[in-house]
Amino acid sequence: MKTFGLIALTMCAFAANSLLNRAALTQGGMDAASFATLRLMSGAVMLAVLVLATRARMTIAGPGRVAGVAGLLLYIYGFSAAYDALPAGLGALLLFGMVQVTMFAAGVLSGESIPAQRWAGAGLAFAGLAYLLLPSGGAATSLPHALVMLAAGFGWGVYSLAGRLAKAPLDSTATNFAIAAGVGLLVQAGLFAINAGTGGWPGAWIGGWTGSGIALAVVSGAVMSGLGYAVWYAVLPRLPGSVAAVAQLTVPIIAMAGGMLFLGEPLTLRFALASALVLGGVAVSVLPLRR
Repeated sequence: MKTFGLIALTMCAFAANSLLNRAALTQGGMDAASFATLRLMSGAVMLAVLVLATRARMTIAGPGRVAGVAGLLLYIYGFSAAYDALPAGLGALLLFGMVQVTMFAAGVLSGESIPAQRWAGAGLAFAGLAYLLLPSGGAATSLPHALVMLAAGFGWGVYSLAGRLAKAPLDSTATNFAIAAGVGLLVQAGLFAINAGTGGWPGAWIGGWTGSGIALAVVSGAVMSGLGYAVWYAVLPRLPGSVAAVAQLTVPIIAMAGGMLFLGEPLTLRFALASALVLGGVAVSVLPLRR
C-alpha cells in the first residue's frame, strides 16, 4: 500500500508540471523560456539539498552524462514552449506517447528482440498520435507546438535511457540538473541581452512576470520535478518494468482532469479517442499476455 501511494503521488506530481506550466504562461505573465530556466534552477537547488542531506557526492563526469544533460534541456525547454498553445492534457498525451515511441525505437536499434505483441501495441499508439495531429474541421491542434512537444518527449526518452547507466540515480539526476541549469542561465542571459533594446535590461523582459508566475515555476521545479523525480527513482527498484511503464499512462488522464477542473479546458471526443488509442497501445506493449 505504501508503494502504491508513492506511485500515485509521483504520477500526480508529473501531471502537475503540465498544469503549472500552462497556468504560468496563460495567467502568470511568464514566457516559456523563463519558466523553463526557473524550473531548472529550482529543481537543481532542491536536488542538491537532497544530495547533501544523504551525504552523497555529485560528480561532473559519469556514464551517459552528455546525453542526460542534452535530453533534459530538450525536454524542459520544449515542454514549456509547447504549452504556449497546447492544453495540459493534450500536451501530456503527446509527451508520454513520444517517450514510449523513443524507448521502443531504442530497443529496436540496440538489437532487442521485439515480440509481435509489442509491435502491435506500438502501432496502435502511433495511430493514436497520428489521429490527434490530423487536420479537422474543428479547432485543429497547433502543429508547430505539437511537434515541439514531441521533441520534448524525445528528450525525456533520451534522458530516461541515459539514466539507466547511472549507478547512483539521485546523484546523477542532481548533477544533470545542475549542469542544465548553468546552461539555462547562459541561454536566459542571451535572451535578456537580445531584448535589451526594448526598454532596459532586463526590465522589459521580466516586467510582465507576476509573483504567482514565479511561484508556479519554483513549485514546478523544486517540488514536482526535484522531489517528484527523487521519489520516483526511490520507488523504481521495487517495480517491474511493465508496472512502471503502465503507471506513467495515468499522467495524461490526470493532467486532462486537472486542466478541466482548474484551467477550464474542454474535453473533446477527438482527444478522448486518441487517448484511448495511445494509452491502450502502450498497455498492450508492456502488459504480459496470460497464456
